[in-house]
Order: sequence, then C-alpha cells, then structure tokens
Amino acid sequence: MATAYARGVVYIHSAPRALCPHLEWAVGRAIGRAVNFEWAEQPVLEGSRRAEFYWDGPVGTGAALATAIRGWEHLRFEVTEDPTPRSDGGRWLHTPDLGIHYAQTDAAGNIVIGEDRIRYAMEIAAGSAVELQRELDVALGSAWDEELETFRHASDDATVVWLHKVG
Repeated sequence: MATAYARGVVYIHSAPRALCPHLEWAVGRAIGRAVNFEWAEQPVLEGSRRAEFYWDGPVGTGAALATAIRGWEHLRFEVTEDPTPRSDGGRWLHTPDLGIHYAQTDAAGNIVIGEDRIRYAMEIAAGSAVELQRELDVALGSAWDEELETFRHASDDATVVWLHKVG
C-alpha cells in the first residue's frame, strides 16, 4: 500500500527572535529537508517574529511538526494537517500558558469532537449546562483560540487596537 500524503501549514504566531533559526531547523528535521521561513515582525508582542510555512509530506507529519517545535518558552504556534481520503485532519495549538491542544478536523477545517469525548463531557457535567459548556469549550480548544486570535490577525496590513481601559 502506498503512503498517503497530506499537506498543511505551520503558523508561528510569535517567537523570540533568537528562537527563529532553531524553529527552522526543527521543522526541517521533522520533514526531512532544510527550510527557510519568511519572518515578519509580530506587532502584538515587541521583539517577536511570525511566519507561515506550507508543508507536504506523509500523513502524520502535522503531529511530527507539532512535537518538534513544542516545549520552547514564549512560543505561540498552530500546525494544521488537512484530511486525506484515508485519514482525518488535525490541528495543534500551542501557547506558553496553556501548553498544547490537539483536535481532529474534517474536510472543511471544522473541529470534530468524538462520541466518547462528548459522553465524558456529559458525565462530568452531571446535568449542569454551565459545566457541559466548560467541558465542550475544553474539547474545542476555545481558550487556545482566544489567546491566539490577536496574534493571528496582527500583520503589517492589520491594525491592532489595544483597549487599556474598558468600562
């Protein structure tokens, strides 16, 4: 049986400048070839950089990439692997405060929550709608999305507006 190939994206949302060459090396090692990212300043966090890298490789490369670059302090990233006719897609999110989160994705990029995870959420919630929502938010990676959202949209073409005093 031939090896199925997948493709995806590595989004480095913020990395300290000194870490950038190490990330390129780690990604290159995970995919088996040297890579060079096009780094840009990350306006949300002074002194940090951002990059996007489109990859292709055997199914499972997304997990290998996420494993290769996790664990560094001050690093925010996202790795996606598109689904193939033979495999599910995936999405790995990482922030310094929350660590890493994995979610299965469908052909449209939506997160898929498995039956057993939903049953677990219902069991933990024990009839509490608030607790069920909290468990489903964990399964969806909502906290990771909230933390990364500002970094996703901060580029040279997007203006970041900081609210220092609300109310």
